[in-house]
Amino acid sequence: MSTGSDLEYGAVESLRGSLLVVRGVRDVGWDESAVVRLDDGTERHGVVLEVADDLAVLHVLEGTDGMRLGGVRIGFSGSPFRIPLGSGWLGRICDGRGEPLDGGPPVLGSITAPVNGWPLNPVEREPPRQPVLTGVSGIDALTTLVRGQKLPIFSVPGLPHLQLATQIAAQASAVGDPFLVVFAAMGLPHADIDFVRTALEGRAAAGELVMLLNSADDPVIERLLTPRIALTVAEHLAFDLGSHVLVVMADMTSYCEAVREVAAARQEIPARRAYPGYLYSDLASLYERCGRIRGRPGSVTIMPVLTMPAGDITHPVPDLTGYITEGQIVLAEDLHARGLYPPLDVLSSLSRLMRHGAGPGRTRADHLDLAAQAIAALARARQAAELADLIGGGALSAIDRGYLAYATALEDSLLRQRVDEARSFDETLDRLWQAVSVLPRRELTMLSRALLAEHLTGGGR
Repeated sequence: MSTGSDLEYGAVESLRGSLLVVRGVRDVGWDESAVVRLDDGTERHGVVLEVADDLAVLHVLEGTDGMRLGGVRIGFSGSPFRIPLGSGWLGRICDGRGEPLDGGPPVLGSITAPVNGWPLNPVEREPPRQPVLTGVSGIDALTTLVRGQKLPIFSVPGLPHLQLATQIAAQASAVGDPFLVVFAAMGLPHADIDFVRTALEGRAAAGELVMLLNSADDPVIERLLTPRIALTVAEHLAFDLGSHVLVVMADMTSYCEAVREVAAARQEIPARRAYPGYLYSDLASLYERCGRIRGRPGSVTIMPVLTMPAGDITHPVPDLTGYITEGQIVLAEDLHARGLYPPLDVLSSLSRLMRHGAGPGRTRADHLDLAAQAIAALARARQAAELADLIGGGALSAIDRGYLAYATALEDSLLRQRVDEARSFDETLDRLWQAVSVLPRRELTMLSRALLAEHLTGGGR
């Protein structure tokens, strides 16, 4: 990171924790990046949190340990944090601010860009279309992810959301078109960081993946940079180099907690649950950077992962995320307790753009009707299960017992999947047909006779 001028400041007032206060500054603004030079010749990096009169408060990314008053010089860059752009990011494993963790040289590029970026101009947006196939049957069949969509995973602590997100990052594709993945980890324990690195090393070695890994003990301010760096890299790979890019961001709850902590350091007035009042616009500034741009190749698709504290979907993080994004994939504790992986709660999950990326010419002609029938039948099966809890399974009608059998078949044939299993889309829909074939044909009212004749020949009743 280079500074914008040769002017440096040395009047450091205080050093506490990761914060540094310097006096006598001029023309310095919020979020401006800085280089902190120690008297032993080493350099550290900082971001301006607060400016008042001639005082500036810096958050030092590497911390202030080893610094002393009078032994520090600060040079301000004159702009927010910038990164180099180019294909040199592919295959690299970096920390949350883009510094290599894989033993390789720093990432270089012929151009640079500020990481804050801009949401896509609505006038220039192309509607999302065509699917991103994850290889996970429950998602591909029933909550299809569409290129240019933002589709979060809602979970609670203790569920395998990171495992699912990593599996998707390892095996997702754009059905033959150029496809890349950017994985941004935020606030993860070191054991989870190691798991992600191991699980994705194959795709990284193939030059199809960028990893940005911010661990739980890394500086909080770095956690704010990580998703912005990931999206800046993804935008260049998509809109300039022509690839379809999936950005997986986990865990957005850790990111939002970092926003709250930095807001407290700035002494900002808190709002709901002590989060700052601008949390909605902050999240939107990230989520709205995905999509497709008219006249440009490629697309950016975002899959944020967030854990709901105590499973509370009204908590500010899932609540605000739900307002901005286009659906959600919900993981359920009761399904996980029964040993189902992934524990996908189909009836609580939704992809609002599914019809833009599925059906004839996109996935398969029978996809949308079959998915609608499968979800409707599962809703009827849930009603039958609730009735069985009240009056006992023996008192159910034959039709209701058939729906319960269907729910079991759906779990066993479609939803249950190994963590290393990537299913083709044809196999996924064939498995879904196998599940609905448990029901009598007269119950399959959302499927045409032609589809039933084609796919249930010799099956069904």
